Amino acid sequence: MPWLEEAVPSPVHAHHEPASEGKAMTVIIGMDPHKRSATIEIIDPAGHVLTGGRYTTDHRGFTEMLTTAQQFPDRVWAVEGCNGISRHLAHRLVHHGETVIDVPAKPSAQVRVFATGNGRKTDAVDAHSVAVATLHAPNLRRVHADPELVALGLLADRRDELGRLRTQTANRIHRLLLDLLPGGAKRFLSAMQARALLSQVTACDPVTDVQKRLVTEQIDELEAIDAKIKAADKQLRQLVTDRGSTLMTLHGIGPSSAARLLADTGDIHRFATRARFASWNGTAPLDASSGDQRRHRLSRSGNRKINRVLHIMAIVQLRHHTAGRAYYDHKRLAGKTSMEAIRALKRRLSNVIYVRMLADQRQRESAGPAGQSGTTPDSSATGSNPHTDPSDKPHPGPTNKAKPQPLTKS
Repeated sequence: MPWLEEAVPSPVHAHHEPASEGKAMTVIIGMDPHKRSATIEIIDPAGHVLTGGRYTTDHRGFTEMLTTAQQFPDRVWAVEGCNGISRHLAHRLVHHGETVIDVPAKPSAQVRVFATGNGRKTDAVDAHSVAVATLHAPNLRRVHADPELVALGLLADRRDELGRLRTQTANRIHRLLLDLLPGGAKRFLSAMQARALLSQVTACDPVTDVQKRLVTEQIDELEAIDAKIKAADKQLRQLVTDRGSTLMTLHGIGPSSAARLLADTGDIHRFATRARFASWNGTAPLDASSGDQRRHRLSRSGNRKINRVLHIMAIVQLRHHTAGRAYYDHKRLAGKTSMEAIRALKRRLSNVIYVRMLADQRQRESAGPAGQSGTTPDSSATGSNPHTDPSDKPHPGPTNKAKPQPLTKS
């Protein structure tokens, strides 16, 4: 599998205690992961520490860590941030048949503050905090190393890197052309347009000659990046289509955005409602009411990559005559500011994406591994069907079976 690494002998000391005798019980293995090492602590359901240690992440250290954990037949691994630095370890554990739970950073941070009194951080304290947080945090996500989604996530990351690299290169071209052309170049500049502008400049001194050469090099780099972006988009489009997703039919969702949604969301069924999906992606406003004053504020939590996808989708819809633009204009007429109307639109688009992904998933499950999902009546640009949740709904409370509110309520 692609997440397995070559063996590099660099053992790190670990301390062990004998496994508990008697009836088997489910133990929690909290982990504080790093690139080259991982610290674990194993606790029982009562929170008592059974054993722990620090291990390297090479083949030898990983095997020693598994051997320590296998003293306890009924075990669950609790790993913080499985979409980040710990992804390589989480996937390796899943590949070896282990049960891995993804623990958000916030619950473990709260445990650490209450346990130490001052938020002191060490690898052992972090591992203990992750394990204790798992005992009390409900509805934590189990990690599944779906090869298709892993590939989509890697390619989506690469596509994002190429986008940032293109922006940096284009900015350098703009800066250099400002010295060569009065007023510089227009804001959105292609490599072909930059070459046409550069051809109008005559080198009459050594400085201008160097500036032209530097611009030419940057334009060559821009063309190479554009070719890589085109190839990456083509590959992502094919993978998303093969997955049976219809996300790209939504206005404002391209191949990289669809891949990001699929890779980071995983199983859409883990979100019981659209409100919980919105809470996860950061588009649900936070309730900041006090007494008789009812108000909400912007949420800066949640998955920021998915939040960015929704922001791009909203901006694209605002630039065209779409239902999203009509919804935005309606919010503006209702007295909301421009930013408030955009946030409301993002919340509504979150509903649309949730409904579409849910329909695609159900179609995929009903069709089997080789099936392709089709369209659904829930695919309007802003979720205009009556069962769509209101855009201003705050973070959800406990899971319930309450009937969704009507569309007209705001």
